[in-house]
Amino acid sequence: MDLSVLFLGTAASAPTARRGLAASLIRRGGDRILVDCGEGTQRQLLRSGAGLVDVEEILLTHCHADHFLGLPGLLKTYGLRAREAPLRLYGPAGLGALMTTMAPLVGRLPFPLELAELRPGAELPHEGYRITAFETDHGVRSLGYALVEDERPGRFDLEAARRLGVPAGPMFGRLQHGESVTLDSGQTIAAADVVGEARPGRRIVLSGDTRPCRPLFDAALGADVLVHEATFLDEERERAAETGHTTALQAGRLARDAGVHLLALTHISTRYLGREIAAEATAEFADTVVPRDFDTIELPLPERGRPQLVRERDPHAAPSPAEPAPAG
Repeated sequence: MDLSVLFLGTAASAPTARRGLAASLIRRGGDRILVDCGEGTQRQLLRSGAGLVDVEEILLTHCHADHFLGLPGLLKTYGLRAREAPLRLYGPAGLGALMTTMAPLVGRLPFPLELAELRPGAELPHEGYRITAFETDHGVRSLGYALVEDERPGRFDLEAARRLGVPAGPMFGRLQHGESVTLDSGQTIAAADVVGEARPGRRIVLSGDTRPCRPLFDAALGADVLVHEATFLDEERERAAETGHTTALQAGRLARDAGVHLLALTHISTRYLGREIAAEATAEFADTVVPRDFDTIELPLPERGRPQLVRERDPHAAPSPAEPAPAG
């Protein structure tokens, strides 16, 4: 099952010529889940290789403008395309009031828009995985999200099954799914006889905007990918604390202590270059990347490799020989 995160907007507070406002698209199999929807998100989708996909869910981390101003335009465009499938919109307390305020902008939609305010600890079940909301610390009601796949069956030991006399065919499948089988001889073979221990699924954690906090650390423990904000360098850690943000150094330290496999830093301020953010975080945690807009992190199954950042140029950007070297 394919699993990836496409970064549509990686800037903090204000867009730049190279970075749009907060938005990430999680793709798992045929599912498409948008996390935050900053101004211009629908155009970022169009400019990406994904195109303007009909997402099933939008998860807002909090109700600051740079994380939701893309919603009215995206919803109106879906309406103009005669979308009929429901769209589920989730967020922290205050989401309902926000959407009531924006109702005159959005107008009538030809599809159901289902709203739900989530409490920390709420789980959204899906086939093969769940999304869990956890509390973050940003000075307003705010949430982070963890996508956690179900455990997978252990490896099937084909040679052990053959030695025990299990015939190839449906019995193999039943054993792989945890069932016992009875052979023609009357012997019962348990799944544990031929199947190894269950293997954990993959985990993606997205922090949203936050100070370092315990719920985020707990959610990130052992994560395959932690997408974390890094709005400030550590020289401005007091300013970061005042405004409910995290420094690159703090994010790197959290990733190291939580044992994550890959740290991706976003929400990059106009005051810094990506390479500066990367340098500070990697001093604490080497497996750090600073994605640019339209980059993707692909997550293979653990036995097939580690998460990897795939760089992607904006396919509609004009080439410039004077363009500086990529940061991060």
